Amino acid sequence: MADLELRGVTKAYGAAEVIKGVDLQVAEGEFCVFVGPSGCGKSTLLRMISGLEPITGGEVRIGGEVVNRRGPAERGLAMVFQSYALYPHMTVRQNLSFGLENLRATKADIETRVTEAAQMLQIDKLLDRRPKDLSGGQRQRVAIGRAVVREPRIFLFDEPLSNLDAELRVEMRGEISRLHRRIGNTMIYVTHDQVEAMTMADKIAVLRDGRLEQFGRPLDLYNAPANAFVAGFIGSPRMNFFTGRIAGGAVRLTTGETVALPGDTFDMAEGAEVTLGIRPNGLHPVDSGSGLSVTVTGVERLGGESYIYGSTQDGTAVTVHSPGQTAIEPGGAVTLAIDPAEAHLFSAKTSKSLRKGAAS
Repeated sequence: MADLELRGVTKAYGAAEVIKGVDLQVAEGEFCVFVGPSGCGKSTLLRMISGLEPITGGEVRIGGEVVNRRGPAERGLAMVFQSYALYPHMTVRQNLSFGLENLRATKADIETRVTEAAQMLQIDKLLDRRPKDLSGGQRQRVAIGRAVVREPRIFLFDEPLSNLDAELRVEMRGEISRLHRRIGNTMIYVTHDQVEAMTMADKIAVLRDGRLEQFGRPLDLYNAPANAFVAGFIGSPRMNFFTGRIAGGAVRLTTGETVALPGDTFDMAEGAEVTLGIRPNGLHPVDSGSGLSVTVTGVERLGGESYIYGSTQDGTAVTVHSPGQTAIEPGGAVTLAIDPAEAHLFSAKTSKSLRKGAAS
């Protein structure tokens, strides 16, 4: 096992800079997920760590050692790709053992490692099959097993579940998490799916346009996002955002409603333009009284919970999570109470959180 540290890492293709000075430290044994929208640089950053992509500037340190000039085979890493990258003409056993044979491992050592990995991943009964005879989930287990047998210092996963259907994705998330708990190695995992990030990670690195927006534990990012981008990206369904201005120590929304927030929680300079963020579970339909007036455009009833979709008078989209089975129907209007305890406040100018003591 080893820790990973990135110091001012950059990557440019000619004049186009795609990774813009990333500083990051992943402790030994941590499961770290790189997450962000398509094109944010997360896969490029992973390839730079692996040595498949040379860095333009900065340092990549593995186990405290600078590895910038070391090739992929010299870094002690193993990578699992989105495409599985299995050899179609080889059996599962041969796919698992091929890399060890190239490393000149003994036959006894190869047999031991292959057997242990196959049993761990529940593919021991598939060793004599070829990839074409396996399901997508089984192929992914073989791809992971090929990494496991190498006993790397760090595992790298590049969107390994994107080719699987929804049910298999859930199953394989659990498999990879259990694998991490069992072997304890440092793991770096790339995905665009923030649900995978929230359910699997010890730490999440949120990337946007080649920059690190925030790094921390999943619930820390959820409860205390550093800016509006992180707030909107982490959490499903995404956070609701409303524009407004600080007036009289409260937030006066452009829709006309006033939301009182605790002054000891947020920095609220009089007259400042702000963005109020409320997660779908922080909005509650009420029968009477003041609140946010919303025209309902859609309702999803899932049995134990419901999602209500609508828009305010100024066209702002709104999503409400309601426990149980709602009687609200599309086409009508609903009044929503905003729970101040669930509120997040961001500067309209910088998008940074205005919560006192928030991460910068």
